[in-house]
Amino acid sequence: MTALAASPRIGVLALQGDFEEHITVLTALGVEAFEVRTLAQLERAQGLIIPGGESTTIARLLLIFDLMQPLRERIREGLPVWGTCAGAILLASEAPELDRPPIGVMDITIDRNAFGRQIDSFETELGIEGLDGDPLRAIFIRAPVITRAGEGVEVLARLPDGRIVAARQGAMLATSFHPELTDDHRLHEFFLRMVREANGATAAPSANGRTP
Repeated sequence: MTALAASPRIGVLALQGDFEEHITVLTALGVEAFEVRTLAQLERAQGLIIPGGESTTIARLLLIFDLMQPLRERIREGLPVWGTCAGAILLASEAPELDRPPIGVMDITIDRNAFGRQIDSFETELGIEGLDGDPLRAIFIRAPVITRAGEGVEVLARLPDGRIVAARQGAMLATSFHPELTDDHRLHEFFLRMVREANGATAAPSANGRTP
């Protein structure tokens, strides 16, 4: 991994989806954030967010832009990555409803459209392992759910019916919902701590979400 500056460089995959919202949050947190569409931009990133959007479109564009294999290799080499909604689908090792292979780096199986159509979108309060304070307001828009979490995958949040909607495996984070659409930035802060941890800049996030 590259040496980490005082503020990590966070790329946001900007092929399709709500990448601008993530950049807005990161900028508000004082982080250097930039769009990633090329291999050179990917190489600059010390952490990467794959945003919500249309998972089949993003997968297709990753292939068109010759980013699929380089991205897969960088994540396997330790690049911290966070997939939200469609991004979580692309991280999964098994995404049966996707019409082409995902990035496939996280040992989870995901149900691509678990809640139906856009009209079935909803909001709920979620308790997230690693975050202190009040439950997080989570916005689900044509959201997936994680149906299997493999060995080494830590489940961070479940819906009341038990379905998994947030998980972590090493330096990889997957959430079914859209934290970038609220003014609660705790999950972005959590990911930044993951980036610093992976680059050896700080200790791991503690159970209450604070860096020791």
